[in-house]
Amino acid sequence: MQILPSASLAPFIKNYTVVTIEKDLDNEVFYPSGYVDLIINISGGFAATIINGKQKDTPAIELLGHLTLPTRLSVAKGTSVLIARIYPHASALFFSDPLSEFTNYATDMYDVALGENRDLYDKIMETDDLLSKINVLETYFLQKLKKNETRLKKVSIVQHLSQELFRNHQQLDLPFIARNSGLSERYIQKLYLANIGISPAAFTSVIRFNKSLDLVLNTTESLTTIAYDNGYYDQAHFIKEFKKFTGITPSASRNSLLKNDTDLQQAVNIGF
Repeated sequence: MQILPSASLAPFIKNYTVVTIEKDLDNEVFYPSGYVDLIINISGGFAATIINGKQKDTPAIELLGHLTLPTRLSVAKGTSVLIARIYPHASALFFSDPLSEFTNYATDMYDVALGENRDLYDKIMETDDLLSKINVLETYFLQKLKKNETRLKKVSIVQHLSQELFRNHQQLDLPFIARNSGLSERYIQKLYLANIGISPAAFTSVIRFNKSLDLVLNTTESLTTIAYDNGYYDQAHFIKEFKKFTGITPSASRNSLLKNDTDLQQAVNIGF
């Protein structure tokens, strides 16, 4: 179930999603989305992320930063989570630490600001229905937005640069982007690490990966065609990049979809 944010938050929050797992999942592949997710466990059930082989149990509230390493997910049947999916350019409006500190990590938000996040969780859990829980989250985000409004200028710059990367995801020409924007390459690198959490090159790779992943999971196109259509040198390059992110090959990913069915794949790979 997906719910869109209010008009005030729509430029920064993609959606709110509730996922309820209907059977035990063990070590399932979790694909990097290019977004940052604030995840609230609203059921008390068990879940854990395994990033680069290291398991971390999901706390009451966690922030899942950008993923560039193989990641897995284990979840007990009946577990429900509420996810706020944040646009990659916007995360710095809601969290004070540089976004690079959250990359390839599932951060317990109690470790970031115990009192504030415990209060947020308590308020969410005190409400009975989903819309009320989302209203609590909306209030939290709006308060953060007001507090950090001085960051909007830099966030707007990052958003504009990212739109260029989305349009030209097959290759990164940072010197061209720098000349076009009037910014130095070094400054762009710093902007990305602080506001998105990964470099422009890494972000371009995630975009290209997601565009190819969509074709792997939702079409019958050959891997060679997918590779060339998404700017990889050849099929071998595509497979190498895919495994770098997921630990499995594109064909294994496609076979998993056929074996587990679309609903399960959507649950495991939220919003890919």
